[in-house]
Amino acid sequence: MVYIEAMTAMAMTGEHALDVLTRVREWQIAGRDAALVIVLHTEGGAVRAPGALLAVSEVDHIGYISGGCIDADVALQARQAITDGALRKLRYGAGSPFVDLPLPCGGAITVLIVPHPALDVVVSAETHLRQRDEIYLSIDEDGNLSGGRASRCPQGAQTVFHYSPKLRIRIAGRGADALALAQLSHASGFETHIQLADEADIEAARQIGLTSVEPLATASDLAPTGDDAWTAFVLLFHDQDWEVPLLTQAIEGPAFYIGAVGSARTHSKRVAALIAAGVPQNLAQRVKGPIGLVPSLRDASLLAVSILSEIIAELTHRTRAKPKQTALVLLAAGASNRFEAGDKLLAHLDNVPLLTKAAALRAYFPSKQAIAVIPAHSNDRRDLLETAGWTVIENTNAALGQSTSLQAAMSYLNNHDELDQVVVLLGDMPNVTGPQIEHMIAAAEAPETRAVMSECDGVLTPPALFKQDLFDALSTISGDRGAKSVFTSLSSGAVTISISRHSAMDVDRVADLERIKEVSHV
Repeated sequence: MVYIEAMTAMAMTGEHALDVLTRVREWQIAGRDAALVIVLHTEGGAVRAPGALLAVSEVDHIGYISGGCIDADVALQARQAITDGALRKLRYGAGSPFVDLPLPCGGAITVLIVPHPALDVVVSAETHLRQRDEIYLSIDEDGNLSGGRASRCPQGAQTVFHYSPKLRIRIAGRGADALALAQLSHASGFETHIQLADEADIEAARQIGLTSVEPLATASDLAPTGDDAWTAFVLLFHDQDWEVPLLTQAIEGPAFYIGAVGSARTHSKRVAALIAAGVPQNLAQRVKGPIGLVPSLRDASLLAVSILSEIIAELTHRTRAKPKQTALVLLAAGASNRFEAGDKLLAHLDNVPLLTKAAALRAYFPSKQAIAVIPAHSNDRRDLLETAGWTVIENTNAALGQSTSLQAAMSYLNNHDELDQVVVLLGDMPNVTGPQIEHMIAAAEAPETRAVMSECDGVLTPPALFKQDLFDALSTISGDRGAKSVFTSLSSGAVTISISRHSAMDVDRVADLERIKEVSHV
């Protein structure tokens, strides 16, 4: 109990940017003045990393920037900044004018105090974090603060810090193990969602203060998970009827960690059951087991600490790893021969050209390279795509088949050595979404994965992702074959993810367009 209370106190200090920004927004809306303190730079063994936040009002504060060495003085300086409205950039530790405030670690911390941060910036950043988006906070040379969704971060900003959503832990289970892990996660300030099948467990979860509790009714009718790239899923069932459905659902999502309790022998049987149920072997092996940093623990509280430590280690590894450089390739060079009413990509859907729908993905990924391939002299398609922010390439051999468009795109991209992977999209698929592409990118994180393709009702369909080692294969496809032929040729490293029938819809004929219109208005 003392340990849980200590963890709860730590969570209350506001370690995460969401907690700090939420409090600033609450203060400002209530008419209270506030200052936002940002760690700009550290030297030596600093407690917090650059980007760490501290918020200060006239009488209160949330967050911290050191181990207590300088926070009180920073808060005092912030309150003076609130009074005079002046930006302050301060250095503490080695080389600081504040000789009476040395840092025991021998290092140095530089902080920026921004009085009266713009409410719209605070609200935008907080809203996106709450919606599980990555965000940025940017500071120009005059100390002006801006922020928003990370993918819309302006180029060339002088000082930029990025913040990820809170770690989310989804637990499905029964009994003391599930409840102990949920309580520890909640006390640590993480977003915690627990799924329980027994009424007694559900009541116990609510008694210990858990607010996101989901009753599990039937294994054949699971609710959507809400998992994302910052979600860890932990299965703490000893019940075969629940294991395969819950793990299959998690495997099909973007969670960065999937683990299940049990011995090595139990885990081996579980993976075999997943494969027997139709889960590809490489995806079934995403499930970790046995879980926890310390093996063979039998106490629920110790097991919870062990599992949570393993999750944090995995998240830290992924956060520190260099992100993959991804390019989008939109194939829009088809001749519309089967469409009975002119150029299908310019036919209207929801009062805009069909191609506009596919091109809108560019706005979702503004920081990624985006190449669109069109036939020669297709000025209307060019204008539409360039307006949407795509780099447009003409394929003078478009009449020879889709392979020539892939060749044109890969020829252009092969000049960019830093590129790790490409996502291939079609201009006549208007219902593909940004989160689906993010799911595909997350599915490609495993080192052994070479390609990821969408699948709907057992049929392979775009979009698809290909790692760098397949670029040559994409460049040498012939005829009217597409990227699917490269995917199906792989003997290993090929992964599929499910997409809905709505997302998989494409347009070849007028009837297809009418069908999409009908579905869109249901």
